[in-house]
Amino acid sequence: MNKYSFEVSIEAQTQGEAEVKLLAASTLMQKLKAREIAKLADVVKNDPVKTTLAKKALGL
Repeated sequence: MNKYSFEVSIEAQTQGEAEVKLLAASTLMQKLKAREIAKLADVVKNDPVKTTLAKKALGL
């Protein structure tokens, strides 16, 4: 599989928080298909009820 590099900006309170976000996003990108990530992003962006349920299921 090909690898691609990008320069990204991450909104966070601290550099440490930004690094955690980047590592988590990287893991999701490695483990999920593009279509699955797109659907997940759509739910987070447009369906606050499902997002709240998912956070509760994760203990957040």
